[in-house]
Amino acid sequence: MEVNRPEVVAQVAAAFAEYERALVDNDIGAMNALFWDAPETVRYGIAEVQHGGAQIRAWRQTCEPVPRSRRLRHTVVTTFGTGHATVSTEFTSAATPLLGRQMQTWARIGAPADATGGWKIVAAHVSLIPDPGGGA
Repeated sequence: MEVNRPEVVAQVAAAFAEYERALVDNDIGAMNALFWDAPETVRYGIAEVQHGGAQIRAWRQTCEPVPRSRRLRHTVVTTFGTGHATVSTEFTSAATPLLGRQMQTWARIGAPADATGGWKIVAAHVSLIPDPGGGA
């Protein structure tokens, strides 16, 4: 298995960028489209847990949008072959002095011809901690 084929990294980075755009714009339809709609999908949020695409979609309808001041740092995209990837990032915002951490597992599930290249989030985890770098 080849790790970090440049064209696969570019595809996943583009799908992740679309997710981040949708998150900041509170584009619920786009966020839902980027998560695998299956019972096996898991999302662990800062203060909540969703198991399955239906729970994730229901939660999105009621959750608060992320602050528009959200900024990413130290984003790492790692791909495995042409069908699996992880994306790890840290985020900050003016809404909190805490450091956010976000990890996603992506898999190529849909047709490669669709808008996301077939890439879907199959697992996600978000957490907050005191910022050890003081916002660096």
